[in-house]
Amino acid sequence: MGTKYDEKTGYYIVSFCKRNPRTGMPVSLKRKTKQKTKVKQIERELIAAVERKIAEKVTPRWKDVVSSYVEDARARGLAEVTIYNTQKCVEAATFEKWGSRLVTEITTQDIRNLIQVEFKDNAPSHQRAMLKYLRQVFTYALENGYLQRDPVPKLAFRVGDKIKKVLTEDQVKTLLRTAKSMNWEWYPHVTMCLYTGLRNGELYALTWDRVSLDQRQIIIDRSWCSKGGFKSTKSGDDRVIEIAPNLVPLLKELKLKSYGESFVLPHMREWEIGEQARQLRRFLVGIGLPEIRFHDLRATWATLLLSKGVAPAKVMMMGGWKDMKTMMIYMRKTGIDIKGMTDCLNLHDPNFSGAKVLNFSSPS
Repeated sequence: MGTKYDEKTGYYIVSFCKRNPRTGMPVSLKRKTKQKTKVKQIERELIAAVERKIAEKVTPRWKDVVSSYVEDARARGLAEVTIYNTQKCVEAATFEKWGSRLVTEITTQDIRNLIQVEFKDNAPSHQRAMLKYLRQVFTYALENGYLQRDPVPKLAFRVGDKIKKVLTEDQVKTLLRTAKSMNWEWYPHVTMCLYTGLRNGELYALTWDRVSLDQRQIIIDRSWCSKGGFKSTKSGDDRVIEIAPNLVPLLKELKLKSYGESFVLPHMREWEIGEQARQLRRFLVGIGLPEIRFHDLRATWATLLLSKGVAPAKVMMMGGWKDMKTMMIYMRKTGIDIKGMTDCLNLHDPNFSGAKVLNFSSPS
């Protein structure tokens, strides 16, 4: 720190210099003023400015950390759809406010305000997902030495296991009967999903070499998404599912019409760009059935099997679920988890009529 007075110009020249502790290169700034009373203030401002310049050389800005995290996630082999969701959500939620800030300047309170104040009207599940995305980026910053501690707070969210929307058996029959009679182009896709419980990406990736009509079995060993292309299944495990007898005729018809095509189901343009849910909802509304998502066809498949007495463990295995927590959602939907629990209650005789009360009112 130094201050010189230039008699010729009448200015006080204030300067400050400090070496970058990592590179050893000097960082200096200077300003001038004619007012001696402002020298001390300028000195403080120069010190803060030089410290910030050094910090900027050592510490990246938030938007650069996010960009580096995305590159690192790809190098580690994370699913492209996971990377995409994290990047898009973090950018949309934070770049306007935090984008140009150093990552060390983002505090726990900043994150808390984002989740609890700015996202207060969002569903708890959305808030929890946003916090998870932020934690992934801050963990990356911590592991790379940009931070001394993790600023992400631990927050509790009341996220219940909502019972998913499903169609009843009668509604399913109406859907398939109407779709076939109208020659709806999505009829094979919807039917396959309702009979197998496959995820959308698994249906898209299914090829004829995985299908055995003689053994009535399908091997599920890969999936597809628009962001990452073909990949392994969501759980990472292969599984074998059984082909229902009523599904065999449709598969034989699709095989005859495939003309050497390797994929079991037709790949329409709408499917490639993720329009399957919109197409399903439009058709359901058109025929007077409740609106559900395409993914809810899988939930419908699970609840129908459970309601018909198929063991939850078998449904879980064929559906590719890894934990019983998800299966409990479907069990509650069908009432399987409480069926028969009140049969042991025998507290009174429902056929006992009891005494009769006679009316002996005097005649008027």
